[in-house]
This record gives sequence, C-alpha cells and structure tokens, in this order.
Amino acid sequence: MILKSETLELREDNAVVRVRQRARALAIEIGLGLVDQTKIVTATSELARNTVDYGGGGTATLDVINEGNRRGLKLTFSDQGPGIENIDLALTDGYTTGGGLGLGLSGSRRLVNDFSIDSTPGIGTTVSITRWI
Repeated sequence: MILKSETLELREDNAVVRVRQRARALAIEIGLGLVDQTKIVTATSELARNTVDYGGGGTATLDVINEGNRRGLKLTFSDQGPGIENIDLALTDGYTTGGGLGLGLSGSRRLVNDFSIDSTPGIGTTVSITRWI
C-alpha cells in the first residue's frame, strides 16, 4: 500500500540533487537507520544521474510504502530515452556506454532490497528500487 507518493522531474543536473535530498528526507521520516539511508540515497543518486545522462531526462517517483508489517521507500525512475539493448550486460560490473566506472546499475542493485528494471530499445527504461526497514 502506498502511504505517500510524489513525482519529481529529472531534466537537468540540479534535479538529481533535489531527488537525492527528497529520498534522504523520506528515508529519515520512515525511520531508516543511517547506513540504510546512505544506501538508498547512493542508489538514488546513481539512477537519477542515469535518467538525466542516458535517458535524456524523465521522472522519479518516491513512494513510502507499507507491506504487511514492514515499511519501505520505493523509488521508480522512468525515461523515454534510447533504452538498454542488453540488460544483463548493463548490470555487469564495469560495463559502461559512457565514461564512468560502470557501477551505476550494478552498484544500485546491491544497495537495495528490491530491484527491477524494464527497458525497451527505442521506448525507454524504468528502474524501481526499494529499501525496507
């Protein structure tokens, strides 16, 4: 069940900072500890940056969720960019189509409890992550 939801535009670099700040504020609000706050904020930063740099911009939806006895923070990043041809390859440590270290997607997946990615070449990409208390 979604307890709180907000969607932020990701069109330029300063939007990445805003999304990261909102993720941290919501993580604190729901009671995530400092280590879990850092993990979700780091993953948020990576995925927001990918949305702007590789997806040409898009949105980030931040949901405070409740499932049974647990609460969490779920973030969904969506773009209508070029998509990802080979998701398995894109999730491999060190793989990059840019000039980075190639740890954005794979690193983000390791920092959260739930990770899903859906991408269609020519249509866009949606990545969802959740960190549970």
